[in-house]
Amino acid sequence: MGNQRIKIKETKVLSDNWYTLNKVTYEYLNDVGEWVIHQREAYDRGNGAAILLYNKEKRTIILTRQFRLPTYINGNKTGFMIEVCAGLLDQDNPEDCIRKETQEETGYKISKVEKIFESYMSPGSVTEIIHFFIAKYSKEMKVSDGGGLEEEQENIEVLELNFEEAYQKIYSGEIKDGKTIMLLQYAKIHNLV
Repeated sequence: MGNQRIKIKETKVLSDNWYTLNKVTYEYLNDVGEWVIHQREAYDRGNGAAILLYNKEKRTIILTRQFRLPTYINGNKTGFMIEVCAGLLDQDNPEDCIRKETQEETGYKISKVEKIFESYMSPGSVTEIIHFFIAKYSKEMKVSDGGGLEEEQENIEVLELNFEEAYQKIYSGEIKDGKTIMLLQYAKIHNLV
């Protein structure tokens, strides 16, 4: 199947250190009927899942804070980002992945999750598609401190925040993570909290 206007000619691995960076040479049939050669780099880190945990009664949500080197390199003075819980699928399906990541990162053991949409976050250079979820949480679901896996050196801080205060952090610039902004806006539009 696929797109009949695209012919992949060569895929060359440029880096396979953490994830895979490929240089792809392909032909593209343009609108005037000419085949044109293009070269692009595509970073393949697998697909992921993200979740917003919310408590309607308390009007709170669970977010995380952790160091993100690329943001530090690009001007984030501390390198720390406030984000929703998220992780790579590895070999899991999205629902199993996000339940596992939620418990590892936040310490909350959730069973019922609701998938709300999927999105490519940086389609010009990254192959990853993220599956977005929401789920209710309560203090009875807290089974550990969370913080991520020690062997993955995650060092994640768990934050329970008032929803409106968290939402305002988008506009103050304290929250700059795309997946977090998308889920907070979804929650606002749908009156989840």
